[in-house]
Amino acid sequence: MKLRSVTTLNKNNIIVEGDLRRNVALDIKRLTEIQCFRGVRHRKSLPCRGQRTKTNARTCKGPKRTVANKKK
Repeated sequence: MKLRSVTTLNKNNIIVEGDLRRNVALDIKRLTEIQCFRGVRHRKSLPCRGQRTKTNARTCKGPKRTVANKKK
């Protein structure tokens, strides 16, 4: 009896799978359209929750781009 009530609560209140992905994508799209700080950071593929980016942002930025040495 309790198991049924728990499963019905979960089905009614919690968003999962495709619906959740769609909601997240729409939220990010909305942020980029209104050009708020978080939207701009998403567009530039940078962290948008205050992390440092001088070092340690490799997951967001992707692999390092190597710069060729300048010949003297």
